[in-house]
Amino acid sequence: MDPRFARITLDPDLATPLYHQLARQLGDAIEAGAWQAGEALPSERALAETLEVSRITARKALERLAEQALIRRTHGSGTFIAPRFNQPLTRLTSFSELLTQRGFTPRSRWLSRQLGMPSTEEALRLGLRGGTQVARLKRLRLADDVVMAVEESCLPESILPEPEDVGQSLYATLEARGKTVERALQHLTAVNADTELAALAEVSAGEALLKVTRLGYLADGTPAELTITYCRTDYYDFMVELHRAR
Repeated sequence: MDPRFARITLDPDLATPLYHQLARQLGDAIEAGAWQAGEALPSERALAETLEVSRITARKALERLAEQALIRRTHGSGTFIAPRFNQPLTRLTSFSELLTQRGFTPRSRWLSRQLGMPSTEEALRLGLRGGTQVARLKRLRLADDVVMAVEESCLPESILPEPEDVGQSLYATLEARGKTVERALQHLTAVNADTELAALAEVSAGEALLKVTRLGYLADGTPAELTITYCRTDYYDFMVELHRAR
């Protein structure tokens, strides 16, 4: 038996149904990192035989884990651990860097990369004068081919004159140009996805997303980047460490 399953103990005498017990213990093990993103779980039949439960119990447990977005069930392929992204709020790190550090494969699906005129709000927040163009980037952020977020970035043309130069990492491109974003302010709020945004994020219309608005600055304090990211709440967590004042 896989030693990871040896730790699962189910008690039929408890009031809690067996599938609840199984789903909870498997979920705890997944959250603790017992399985890596993309790793396959046994089939319903194999899981039932390994843990000596009915296939109905195994099926209901897996269905519950799928509802919690801890696993992905693909018809004809099997059951796999879903990627989950925990981003600390106290560090300025690119999406690609964080995913790579956690063993995921980051990827962007570009929707647009072009120059254009800023909106009044964009010009104000980036401190732009009239007539100044901006680079506009819009893409889907993926981890192991799963859409994690929809991202829209706006940068002064002086910071990014050639939007098409951006490959996987915007921050890496800026660093190569000597325009490193050294600090940023982030604002988080919840929004409900409209029809267009829901289709891009691959969620249901009206589903809650986490909207992260980031304004990044160069070392000299020049505003360099205004990025709005719509994050799927089933895959994306933000984390902050707090300390008691002394």
